Amino acid sequence: MQVNNDYLNGLKWPGEQSPADKAADNSRAQLEQEDFFALLTQQLAYQDPFKPADNSQMIAQMTSFTTADGINNMSQQLGGLSEVMTSSQALQASSLVGQKVLVPSAMTYWDNNEPVDGVVVAGSGASNVMIRIENEKGELVRTIPLEGDQRGNVNFTWDGLNDAGEPAATGKYKIKVSGLIDGQREELSALAFARVNSVTLGSADSPTLVNLAGLGGLPLNQILEIASRKAA
Repeated sequence: MQVNNDYLNGLKWPGEQSPADKAADNSRAQLEQEDFFALLTQQLAYQDPFKPADNSQMIAQMTSFTTADGINNMSQQLGGLSEVMTSSQALQASSLVGQKVLVPSAMTYWDNNEPVDGVVVAGSGASNVMIRIENEKGELVRTIPLEGDQRGNVNFTWDGLNDAGEPAATGKYKIKVSGLIDGQREELSALAFARVNSVTLGSADSPTLVNLAGLGGLPLNQILEIASRKAA
């Protein structure tokens, strides 16, 4: 015997609503601007002529509804704007994959392949600048002196070799810098470049992250500089 599926699908338990019925009920449950003014018109038409509605109350009702409707529309517009901004950030971040970016950290990662680039923040001026490359245990691996007076942001490169001229072990390293300022040796800030391996897309509640080789994720808006691509 052939079963009529359309007939069975049309059956429902008492009190049960179909998705279409629920959607219709939800739509009817929402008071829109046209409905509000229709009710307001009816209220004015059937009011007691000897006890008319108070003008201040009527204005308050209209203002309250208009404000709520405006807030709802603004919320929808902001939601759309947030989606556009998130998509724009994702597109911008995806273009960074494979490139080197300058990050606000003195930590770097040596992959036993390409040199490590960094920046010394010398400010208004420092002399006898000394760069120290230390491993995660705090052990000195390499010392790089910068000759002469240094000012502003000074670029440097570590070739991945230790002071004995041997390749350092693959891993994380910390860059420490000091220099003479007015005859006193002081610590200077150091920043490092890192390679972007991938991107983690964000949302309205979480930022878009660029995932750096050996260092983990960094919010897109914390990138300080994008290294120019070297010509092949």
